Amino acid sequence: MSGKEVRDALGNNIKLFRFHRELSQADLAGEAGISITFLSDIERGNKWPYPDTLSNLAQALKVPVYELFKGQDDISDEAKSVIRQFSEDVSRVMNQSLESVYKKYNVL
Repeated sequence: MSGKEVRDALGNNIKLFRFHRELSQADLAGEAGISITFLSDIERGNKWPYPDTLSNLAQALKVPVYELFKGQDDISDEAKSVIRQFSEDVSRVMNQSLESVYKKYNVL
């Protein structure tokens, strides 16, 4: 696995475990002692967390640290589909919310 693949697997796994625990990014970030922005960057594979942060994330998600690094081959197609659908739903809702705010304040 390349470094990018490891970061992507980490981010996808965190997102999957967070979804299964029904935690928002704000909830998980708070429990792990990091900012929502940093968690978002980790989940998108853009940032690499320090070991203490990894430990805090795993503890908050109630999984061993090694589970955060499983390759995508270890994740079922159903889980991948759930992650993809969840991400699409969140993006759609965020875009609708932003559009509503833009209209309200005549930004468009």
